[in-house]
Amino acid sequence: MWKNKNIEIPKSEPVEVPSDWKEKPFTKEDNPYGGVFAESSFATLFPKYREKYLKEIWPLLKAKLDSYSITADLDLIEGSMCVRTTKKTWDPYMIIKARDLIKLLARSVPFEQAIRILEDEVACDVIQIGSLVRNKERFVKRRQRLIGPNGSTLKAIELLTKCYMLVQGNTVSVLGPYKGIMQCRKIVEDTMKNIHPIYNIKALMIKQELAKDPKLKNESWDRFLPKFKSKNISKRKKPKVIKEKKEYNPFPPQQIESKLDKEIESGEYFLKKSKERQNENKGKNFMKAKEVQEKNSSNDKRSQDYQKNNEKIKKLKK
Repeated sequence: MWKNKNIEIPKSEPVEVPSDWKEKPFTKEDNPYGGVFAESSFATLFPKYREKYLKEIWPLLKAKLDSYSITADLDLIEGSMCVRTTKKTWDPYMIIKARDLIKLLARSVPFEQAIRILEDEVACDVIQIGSLVRNKERFVKRRQRLIGPNGSTLKAIELLTKCYMLVQGNTVSVLGPYKGIMQCRKIVEDTMKNIHPIYNIKALMIKQELAKDPKLKNESWDRFLPKFKSKNISKRKKPKVIKEKKEYNPFPPQQIESKLDKEIESGEYFLKKSKERQNENKGKNFMKAKEVQEKNSSNDKRSQDYQKNNEKIKKLKK
């Protein structure tokens, strides 16, 4: 424990393995006594369509694992594969490799590629991509983008990372060196996040070329690498005229004067009212005069009728 907090603890930097370094393979002579303390076993299930293929290659797999004193069992009834150690197993880590082997075979990796996992410098990774994208249609499009037309994108990734990749259902199986597996995982995860794999492929190609130059070994490579900018444009149509947001004012705006208020203020309203009254009075006077004329004309007609009747009566009396 560091009691003095002012003392800085030295940070350990990642150790780089030299390119020419090769570890000696672990042989039977390295463990002459052999044997393991307890039996270890691993089992995995496989789909129905893999049954025929596994029956064909199982003798080859058993022969390969027998050389490491590991037994392998194929249960066609339960649909499972099992590997276990024996008392003669001289490489204790080989059971982990055998577990990865049956896991790859269950994920539809061909036997010729899967058997490479038993080598010391080869590892594997099964990347789950089904949960990275919720929308099924979007997931299918991005998975197809990872494969590319006629598998060209996948082939390019394999050549750059020196790994074998297999896209199967909701998983991507990767087999190869440790550094290549890390690169493959990054490419797969970025593709599922809607970053096209071509950006990572370009970056890997540039890095491989820069690694050849000893002058740039200790320099930053960021200026050479392509930078990804997301161009997700919203499908919503933007209005032609964009209104600028005004400054926030806690007080309500001043009420706009109506047409009536403006007429009252200028006095035009009262002039209109007086004219309307005059027009109304003229109309009333006209109607009254008309009524008087009608009454007078009716009275004249009555008097004329009365005179005519009197004249007729007089004539009849004579």
